Amino acid sequence: MVLAVGLAIGFLVTAVASAVLPETVRRGIWLPLHLALAGGATTAIAGVMPFFSAAFAAAPPTDIRLRTGAVLAVALGAAGVTVGVVGTSPLLATAGGLAFILGVALIGVATLRPLRSALGPSRGIVIQGYVVALTEVGIGATLATLFVANWAPLLTGWAGLKPAHAWLNLVGFVSLVIGTTLLHFFPTVVGARIAARPSARLTVLGLAAGPVLVATGFALDLDLVARLGAVIVIAGALALGAYAIQTWRTRATWTTDHPWHLFAMGGLISALGWFGVGIGIAAGMVLLTGSAPAGWSITAVFGPLVVGWISLVVLASATHLLPAVGPGDSAVHARQRAILGRWAVVRLVVANLGVGALSIGLPLGVDPLVMGGTALVGLALGTTAVLFVVALVIGLRPRR
Repeated sequence: MVLAVGLAIGFLVTAVASAVLPETVRRGIWLPLHLALAGGATTAIAGVMPFFSAAFAAAPPTDIRLRTGAVLAVALGAAGVTVGVVGTSPLLATAGGLAFILGVALIGVATLRPLRSALGPSRGIVIQGYVVALTEVGIGATLATLFVANWAPLLTGWAGLKPAHAWLNLVGFVSLVIGTTLLHFFPTVVGARIAARPSARLTVLGLAAGPVLVATGFALDLDLVARLGAVIVIAGALALGAYAIQTWRTRATWTTDHPWHLFAMGGLISALGWFGVGIGIAAGMVLLTGSAPAGWSITAVFGPLVVGWISLVVLASATHLLPAVGPGDSAVHARQRAILGRWAVVRLVVANLGVGALSIGLPLGVDPLVMGGTALVGLALGTTAVLFVVALVIGLRPRR
């Protein structure tokens, strides 16, 4: 899992760095987007999803070789697609897409296998959400792979399939996995009891079913279906927000490691706020325009959904998980918490200012805001990545 989180942070940092490349090289916003989503988010999910499913089932995680294979297949596949597309090599891009799809299948096997020896209740709603999410990304990744392979029947309908692909991957997969995981991870981070709430089930149902309907509406040009899906997604997002508020009200008061707790909690809370903004924009566009291609714009949601939601969740989760389950003894973990808590408030403020600048600058085409937001996000990401590496090295260092 530590390997996956480390690779994910590396992908996110590379995504920010790629923003300074010429527009023709990065293909507008395509390169940063796919480095962050296919690389950063999916690699992190490949590492943590099997870990969480085993924890829910009170069973040992599946074989480390299978879990490592899933992480590497997803990471190498994402790298192959990005290099192949940027380098105009359809063969490499297609090979990368196939490796990515293989990685998704391996994630599914690694996630479900521990359930065969489950000693606990296995948290059915969470596992169901994971299965739906993996199915949706499998479909979305297949569409993209056929596109880079220049499959003629798909190319002719790409105007409607492109937003379908985006909704399946960004909302139906990444957001569903994060939202489902937060039903248990958020209470853990803030120090609250994990409670069964109606809002939890509505979160999973909304984020699982809504994107499928929106994608179907775009693919088949069905306005009513797309709009219905958008309403369901909004309901799911509101339910997740309600769940977080209800959980926050029952939190404990931490007495030690305040900066570390602050960054982990603040990162997740900020991410939830940006998720609400991003879903409001994405679903609102569908409600206004239906299944028309104009109902999707990546520049409108890149700031809040990709950077604010996904990147902040990865950083906050990595901050919490490394000292909690990473290598090292209690003394090492205490040092790691101290390192990962450095400049917590400053990093949170800088990151959120950067997300805000990107959220305004990208859709309005205000270059100074885009450049400033990119610099601020890069500073927050880069600083957190350095602190993570330092803390990881301390944990891996041989102890006498």
